[in-house]
Amino acid sequence: MELSVAEQTESGILPRLKIAKGRRWDHLELLEHIDAAGSITAAANAMGMSYKAAWEAVEAINNLSEQPLVERKTGGQKGGGTTLTSHGRRLVGVYRRLEQEREQVLKKMAQVMGDFDQYYHLIRRFDMKTSARNQFLGSVKSIKSGAINAEVVMDIGGGQLLVAVITNESVEHLGLKVGSEAYAMVKAPWVIVTTSEGIKTSARNELRGTVVRCQEGAINGEVIIELAGGKTVVAIVTNDSIKSLGLKVGVKACALIKASHIILAVTA
Repeated sequence: MELSVAEQTESGILPRLKIAKGRRWDHLELLEHIDAAGSITAAANAMGMSYKAAWEAVEAINNLSEQPLVERKTGGQKGGGTTLTSHGRRLVGVYRRLEQEREQVLKKMAQVMGDFDQYYHLIRRFDMKTSARNQFLGSVKSIKSGAINAEVVMDIGGGQLLVAVITNESVEHLGLKVGSEAYAMVKAPWVIVTTSEGIKTSARNELRGTVVRCQEGAINGEVIIELAGGKTVVAIVTNDSIKSLGLKVGVKACALIKASHIILAVTA
């Protein structure tokens, strides 16, 4: 059954983001459960999510924030856990207030415009969706233009820089300039993982951190590397590579990304 905009706002469907096949979960609700329980496992259970889906949501949230919203706690009598930062708690409070105000606005629009539902659904189709597992929000630090392509350096926080090579036409089309905000996206299979120190590669981007999750599949495995500042990089590598590199939780690793494999995007 298709719900009208007014019915959707009352049922709380609109603020929810689709982050898993066949199911919709609210990122803010997940943050609230983490804050209350101090555990990603307990929060996932409360949401009806898998542990893996919960961590993927948390990693995506952290990568799109200037400051970490969720942090891991190690040690202690209870063996550590997962908590919200003060910035995360503030964000949840502000968003919930904004959510309430938005619902009131949408209800009023639906009351005064008979065809509001039709146009609202059309507008929502323009929302950006991407299959790239790695999405970072940052600011443009520098732009160096060549004959055809330009080198764009992005500051994604935590002392981490990403260098992207795109066409001059794309720089103009996106309206990029020093200080402007943009998203850097990288597909997980494009990320190369190494544990070696001091090697020379053609990859412009070297993001060093610690493996926090490593899960093997039938042929390939998923490796998540946590960087300084709490952001994470997801890589898809073969199971043989995981074994030969000795990748497991706690191992220091480096994510290598070619500048040509970084896609830049901006909000309209």
